[in-house]
Amino acid sequence: MSLKGYLSTLTLIGLSVMVVCSNSYGQEGDRLKLSYDKPADAKVWEQALPIGNGRLGAMVYGIPQREELQLNEETIWGGGPYRNDNEKGGAALPQIQQLVFAGKTDEADKLINETFFTKTHGMPFQTAGSVIMHFPGHEAYADYTRGLDLEKAVATSRYTVDGVTYTREVFSSFAEDVIAMQLTASKKGALNFTLEYSNPSEHRVFKDGSRLVLEGRGTTHEGINGKIVYRAYTAVKHKDGKVALTDNTLQVSDATSVVVYIAIGTNFVNYKTLDDSQMYQASVKLDLAEKKSFKTAQKKHSALYYKQFGRFSLNLGKVVDSVRTITERIANFKTTQDPALVTLLAQFGRYLLISSSQPSGQPANLQGIWNNSLHPAWDSKYTININTEMNYWPAEITNLSETHEPLFQMIKELSESGKETAKKLYGADGWVAHHNTDIWRVTSPIDFAAAGMWPTGGTWLTQHLWEHYLYTGDREFLLDVYPVMKGAADFLLTTLIEHPKYGEKSWLVLSPSVSPEHGPISAGVTMDNQLAFDMLTRTAVANEILGKDASYRAKLWATAERIPPMQVGRHTQLQEWLEDLDDPKSEHRHVSHLYGLYPGNQVSPYRTPELFEASRNSLNYRGDLATGWSIGWKVNLWARLLDGNHAYKIINNMLTLADGQNKEGRTYPNLFTAHPPFQIDGNFGLTAGVAEMLIQSHDGAVHLLPAIPDIWPTGTVKGIKARGGFEVDIRWENSEVQEVTVVSAIGGNLRLRSHVPLTGKGLRAASGKNPNSLLNALEGAEAMVSGQASLKGNDLRKVYEYDVATVASKEYNFYKNNTIIHE
Repeated sequence: MSLKGYLSTLTLIGLSVMVVCSNSYGQEGDRLKLSYDKPADAKVWEQALPIGNGRLGAMVYGIPQREELQLNEETIWGGGPYRNDNEKGGAALPQIQQLVFAGKTDEADKLINETFFTKTHGMPFQTAGSVIMHFPGHEAYADYTRGLDLEKAVATSRYTVDGVTYTREVFSSFAEDVIAMQLTASKKGALNFTLEYSNPSEHRVFKDGSRLVLEGRGTTHEGINGKIVYRAYTAVKHKDGKVALTDNTLQVSDATSVVVYIAIGTNFVNYKTLDDSQMYQASVKLDLAEKKSFKTAQKKHSALYYKQFGRFSLNLGKVVDSVRTITERIANFKTTQDPALVTLLAQFGRYLLISSSQPSGQPANLQGIWNNSLHPAWDSKYTININTEMNYWPAEITNLSETHEPLFQMIKELSESGKETAKKLYGADGWVAHHNTDIWRVTSPIDFAAAGMWPTGGTWLTQHLWEHYLYTGDREFLLDVYPVMKGAADFLLTTLIEHPKYGEKSWLVLSPSVSPEHGPISAGVTMDNQLAFDMLTRTAVANEILGKDASYRAKLWATAERIPPMQVGRHTQLQEWLEDLDDPKSEHRHVSHLYGLYPGNQVSPYRTPELFEASRNSLNYRGDLATGWSIGWKVNLWARLLDGNHAYKIINNMLTLADGQNKEGRTYPNLFTAHPPFQIDGNFGLTAGVAEMLIQSHDGAVHLLPAIPDIWPTGTVKGIKARGGFEVDIRWENSEVQEVTVVSAIGGNLRLRSHVPLTGKGLRAASGKNPNSLLNALEGAEAMVSGQASLKGNDLRKVYEYDVATVASKEYNFYKNNTIIHE
């Protein structure tokens, strides 16, 4: 164990306080800016800076002589509405299961590939091309700077040529839903450039009034015809100088300041419907945007963005080497251990989530919304055996709940399309999704058996619905999504099969399946068991909360009790499979069997100490070096193991420069994390991991600073969220809590854990189980973890519990014992 001091447990009752966000910027000053003294290399996309409003994304290069805005729109994908169900799957399932139970995994693998898979393996997310601006004579420049302001969501560049200062400011507007770029020269009439499109897909360029228009298409892929049609409209607003429009360029001459507007629309309506009229809405948006001044538009955009971003602030320590560029700070991190760089990377993850996932839009994919290719790595689609889920780990805990909504909508759509797959491949009720999907919401297996034969992708995604309920207590939301949960549970009820080798125990397993991307074909893999248990029991609890059918609830509980419990193997590891097959020398990137530790809550130092230690052993065996997303997961896992110093060691592995020379580099110069290549889940996993080091609320209480590393002895976090609708501010010194402020959106009992005893008005001794069901570990979990021994040692034996009588809409403050603070 790596616990400091001793734990004390406090309880609060019935808080109900509204949170008010400030509209002013500058809470972190220059700490939250990405700064550079060179433009991006035109050939290195990962040096450009990302902007986005959830729907429209751009990568900004900031090159003086050739500015490039590489564009994306979230619904530009290859292919069109389609399904990938293999009609042979259902008939072959019994034979496949017999082969798996007989240990004939090679034969099972072959038959699965023949009967469960098709020739379509998902459609690619695709670039909208680029807007290129050529500036003659700007090759020789001086005094260059560029940057990205995370508090305003604005990218800038500035340089001088022949004594004239040129400035560019660009943002993807949360207000107007267009990309706007202001270009200014310090000398009247000194601004001259030519604008054109670059696009790798089938397209045409033409003029439409005062606008330059590109009409493009999503590509045909794996035999699925490209059905997406899109239009990009570009216009220039100017006060002086001239703008000339040709068939394929916009030319600006003798201007002092202009604004370039870019609007993009597609024919996408939803995963089943396309409508050409949709793409023309972009022209209407551009009309409205042009009527506002750039200054007014930028202020409105930044205010709307900051309404989300500004809810959460973090200070892990002072900036080290503040004069250095971000690239240099990453390269020097091993030496400087700059805590402010960790803060910046964590907040950058929040910036990316806000910028790539907004209500009424699509969820963030493998690259968020930023992609410069027609054929990106792994098609930049939705990999739902970890990566898509990881994208949304920061959503609730870092106070960005609305960014979760696009994922919820996708889960609802998958629950519709997945019904046919469940029936055809498994003869099952409910719905199923496997390890990959795309904008067309396909749900059958993709790729090949050893990677794609995994029927619990939908089961994992559905946990996000339950987590949102735990953080918000929103009963109406739970009522709305209960049919989705029930459908996922129904699939399990009609698909789980008794394992013949464990007849005396009557264990029910999923077969065939794999431990994600870490075969072989198997039955009853640990992650499937954990997910099935969570799905069944959480649906049962939701059923009870909503007053649904009690007999169905009893069936869920009875089935959950037959799920195989987690096993400790011969290497004292948490087994990845039902059989003891783990190789302690394997450093495979997936650690799927540790789902029960994080993001699940089945493994606990208090309730399941033996499994807790076995999980630690498994994580140690896998090693600390990994791909970017795996590093993100491991930060969270070590935080759940209450080992802040080890979690910080993993952060060190993330903050290594990926510049093409260092094979182990995991952070690009623009702070994108590297698989390699770029995958955005590493950014989101890191952000969630830092938050998990500061607060945890999955195990019956809100635990303050559960995994604070020695290197962050002093700091503050404000606006961090806990399950139960609680929002918490924490100030610490010498790695110990000094002051805590708690507010609540819904009231209810709050139990706090702290490594130091706390004092505060109204505290009194408390005992027994926490009555707040949103904070309690799930009742009935003993079915998965029965027979565990008590944790050895005294680390967790001293527990202080307190209640406080609260009044609605009141803020409560707590302090470390013997700390005097003037209120």
